[in-house]
Amino acid sequence: MSHERVLVAGFQHETNTFAPTRATYESFVRGEAFPAMVRGAHLASLREMNLPAGGFMREAERAGYTLLPVIWAGASPSAHVTEDAYERIAGEIVAACRVHRADGIYLDLHGAMVAGHLDDGEGELLERIRAVVGPDVPVVASLDLHANITQRMLNHADALVAYRTYPHVDMARTGARAAHLLTRLFNGGRHLHRVAKRLPFLIPINGMCTLLEPALGVYRRLAALEQDGIVSVSFAPGFPAADFPECGPVVWGYADDPDALSAAVDALCEAIVEQESAWEVPFLMPDEAVREAMRLSAAADRPVVIADTQDNPGAGGDSNTMEMVRALLRNGAQRAAVGLIWDAAAAAQAHRAGVGARIEVALGGTSGVPGDSPLSGSFEVVAVSAGRCRLDGPMMHGMEVDLGRVACLRIDGVLIAVSSVKSQMLDRNLYRVAGIEPEAMGILVNKSSVHFRADFEPVAHAVLVAQAPGPMIADPADLPWTRLPRGLRLRPMGPAFEGRAQDQSDCIR
Repeated sequence: MSHERVLVAGFQHETNTFAPTRATYESFVRGEAFPAMVRGAHLASLREMNLPAGGFMREAERAGYTLLPVIWAGASPSAHVTEDAYERIAGEIVAACRVHRADGIYLDLHGAMVAGHLDDGEGELLERIRAVVGPDVPVVASLDLHANITQRMLNHADALVAYRTYPHVDMARTGARAAHLLTRLFNGGRHLHRVAKRLPFLIPINGMCTLLEPALGVYRRLAALEQDGIVSVSFAPGFPAADFPECGPVVWGYADDPDALSAAVDALCEAIVEQESAWEVPFLMPDEAVREAMRLSAAADRPVVIADTQDNPGAGGDSNTMEMVRALLRNGAQRAAVGLIWDAAAAAQAHRAGVGARIEVALGGTSGVPGDSPLSGSFEVVAVSAGRCRLDGPMMHGMEVDLGRVACLRIDGVLIAVSSVKSQMLDRNLYRVAGIEPEAMGILVNKSSVHFRADFEPVAHAVLVAQAPGPMIADPADLPWTRLPRGLRLRPMGPAFEGRAQDQSDCIR
């Protein structure tokens, strides 16, 4: 095979431009909810994980390619990536492209990165890479389902392919699909036609769950389109918390036959728009959610799970708002657990005091969210741990995480898992590392929006979604947008943005 040297790199961040905390270079070094930053041969540590880079490497090796691993870096969703972090990591990838002279490039990207000095982190990176490698080296990238697809991303990559599940249980499979696309490009497919179309409304992230309709049916239909010369079709509902003109849902694909591809993309877009009202999501206020959970759990032998969606650290929250804890206490909930609350100082105080001690703590409440504040009280230290565990659920199966010092604090009938590192509650082992057995609880309040469903829904009696104060506003129409395209509906069936942003066609070139 003449084409066999493939450069591999990853740079993942989902940016909530309304969130309180930025992603620094150190955030990527630690990895936070992702694996820690790795370089060179150490990318092999990702090979068996449910990550796009892992799936790509396994499939590329089966195809006989020689891999040139450079760097893989990811950080928890947050506000903007700092200019320093972006330039150091992007600069390392671009420099490697200049040195290695690879036959092909694979990038494990998110697709919704905004840096402090530029709107389109992925488009900028792809453009810089294209300037180095020239027009004849195929460049492919895998993207998150929540990518905000931009014109620059489409223009400077030969192929982009996105996840089809939320919770993201198909990350490795998506990396493998990117490898198949690269093979197609190597074997004479550089002239594939591309069609992309932008949809006219923002979708709440809770509405994107592919375990439920309408997303379940849309992705089934999408997969069935890949036949008769249509090589790839993707739908990214977008990340509706990035205030820039190309935020929002996009359908795109690649094919030998441009007419067949246009018809397929149009049909999928029509199916999505026809169900516009179904993409809306009902939310419960904190006390409503707790009272309903108490009612349901009274006769249940499995826990009722409440998603504290607006403080989801997987979407830019800091995982330390306290209103859901207060609602549990106000309503006298028993056998309830909350996790994870990110408060390194409280975890350290619990470790110093030891199991069985009572400590006075002002817990959490430091995100500056209106309507939120620390919860001051006397807490019993129920358990402490070093915070290291392996994730066994389907979302990040096999990943080793280090939460720093962890403690379980009890107040009345509520157990609170407190961590020193911010992490989304997407795996039951994140309760167990704090000494809480999740299946033994009557109510679980998870700092998550949808990802928790992969590991918790099989053991849950019911799942509720609460709208407590937090940085990740669940209804995108409630955000203070300034730069969206005029006319874009801010929620399904909702009001249109009428600001001064530049008008944008629904057809991407």
